[in-house]
Amino acid sequence: MATSLLEMRGIGKSFPGVRALDGVDLEVRSGEVHCLLGQNGAGKSTLIKILSGAHQADEGTITWQDAPVSLRTPSAAMKLGIATIHQELDLVDGLSIAENIHLGHERSRLGFSRRAEMLHSARKLLERLGHGELDPAREVGGLPSATKQIVSMARALSHEARLIIMDEPSAVLAHDEINGLFRVIGQLTEQGIAVVYISHRLEEIREIGDRVTVLKDGRTVADGLPAKETPTGQVVSLMTGRTVEYAFPERPEASTHEQRPELLRVEHLSRPREFDDVSFTVRAGEIVGLAGLVGSGRSEILQAIYGASKPTTGQVLLNGTRLRPGSVRAAVRAGMGLAPEERKSQALVQYESIARNVSLASLGRYSRLGWVNRGSEHTAAEEATGALQLQPADTRRPVRVLSGGNQQKAVVARWLLANCRLLLLDEPTRGVDVGARAEIYALVRRLADSGVGVVLVSSEIPEVLGLADRVLVLREGRVVGEADAGDIDESQVLDLFMEGSAA
Repeated sequence: MATSLLEMRGIGKSFPGVRALDGVDLEVRSGEVHCLLGQNGAGKSTLIKILSGAHQADEGTITWQDAPVSLRTPSAAMKLGIATIHQELDLVDGLSIAENIHLGHERSRLGFSRRAEMLHSARKLLERLGHGELDPAREVGGLPSATKQIVSMARALSHEARLIIMDEPSAVLAHDEINGLFRVIGQLTEQGIAVVYISHRLEEIREIGDRVTVLKDGRTVADGLPAKETPTGQVVSLMTGRTVEYAFPERPEASTHEQRPELLRVEHLSRPREFDDVSFTVRAGEIVGLAGLVGSGRSEILQAIYGASKPTTGQVLLNGTRLRPGSVRAAVRAGMGLAPEERKSQALVQYESIARNVSLASLGRYSRLGWVNRGSEHTAAEEATGALQLQPADTRRPVRVLSGGNQQKAVVARWLLANCRLLLLDEPTRGVDVGARAEIYALVRRLADSGVGVVLVSSEIPEVLGLADRVLVLREGRVVGEADAGDIDESQVLDLFMEGSAA
C-alpha cells in the first residue's frame, strides 16, 4: 500500500455568518488519484484553498509526510510540493510556454533572464509529461485548452510538486482531449506524484480515480472509498443525502411541436473559420440541442444568433422579423436572451447584488431620470428568483456568494424578468453539481412548457439527448445530422462527430 503523503484532520473554517468547514478529514497517498467530491457549497473550494495556503484553518491539523506543517501562504505550500491547477488557468497568454512554466521563479543572472536555460528546462518537463513535441518558445495565447493544461502541469513539476490539485480539469475539454489528460495523470502517478482530482462528472471518477472523499455541508461523509468499486448511486446519495438519478423531465410528443408557431429561423448563417451555411428553426416551447465537439462552432453559432458577433452571410429571424446582424440590442429587444458558457466573466457582475444582476436586462423599467428605484428592483428580482427557488433568497447579497447552480439560475431569472421568448443556453450545467443539475433540467423544461423556445449547447451528449426535443449534430462548423432526440442515440451522435455526412 502507498505511503500517506498528506493528512488533514478535523479541519474547521468559519467566515462571517457561515461555517464553511466543520471537522473535515482528508488523507492522500503518494502516487494515487484521490477524487474530492461534493455539491456546490459542500466545502471543496475552502478545503483546497486551505491546502494551497490561500486560507488558514481555524482548527484542525495538517500533516505532510508524517510531520505537522503550517500552510500560511501559497509559497509555503509550494515549497512543500503542493501545486494547484485551477479550473480557470492562470497562464499569461502573451508569454511563451517556457516563460509561463518558470513564471515566479525565472532563471536569471544580473537581472537578465537566462532564456536558453529556461527553454531547455521547459523542454525536459514537457518530455516528462509525454509532450516533447511542444515548442517551449511558442506563445501560450494560441494554444488549445488541453495544451494549456499541460503547460500548467509542467509549471507544477517545475516546483518539484509531490501533490497536484486539479480543479475541474476536464470541464473545457473534448472527449479525445480528456483521454489525453487521463494519460498524463497516469504518467504523473507512476512517478509517485499524488493528484487530488475535483470533478462534477461522476463517470470520470471510476475511470481515473483510486479513492474518493465526499463532502456534504462542510463535513466529511465518506473518506477513502475505493473509486472503481463504489457504485455511482452510492456516491450521489452521499453527496446529496438522497438518491438522485440523471433523470430528465418528461418530454412531450414530437408531434405537439409541429402544431406550435415558428419562433426562430436561422438561414444559411456563415462566419469564416467558425461555421458554414447553418440553417435551422425553433418552435415556441421547443428545446433544440446543438451537439458537437469543442471547435465544432456550437458556441460561435449562439454568439452570432444573439448578435455578439456578425456573420458574413445569412440571416436570423425572430417571430418573422429579421434581426440586425451583430446587434445584441436588437436581439434583446426582440425577446432573446443568452446564458453564456463563462457565466462568471461574461454574464454576471460578481460584486454587484443578485437583484442588480437579475435586473440588468430590464433596468429601464426601474429607473427614472437616471435614478434606480431599488425597492421596485428588489421586489421584481425576488419574484423572478423565487420562481426559480434560488438560494439564498436574499437578493441584496452579492451574486459571487452563490453556488454555480444558483448563479446559473440568476442568469435565467434575468431573462425571465425581461420576458424572454427565446433563450440560448451555452453549457448550462458546467461546474454544477449533480443535485443542482436536476433542478436546472426541470427549470428548462418548465420554461419550454410555458412557450419559451430554447437552443441548448452542451459538451455532454446524454444531456443534449435527454433534455432536447430535437438535436442538430455539428462537425467542423457544419450541420451533419438532425433528428428528434428520441430517434438518435449516443453512439450515432459520436459517429457523426467523427465521420460526418452533410445533412
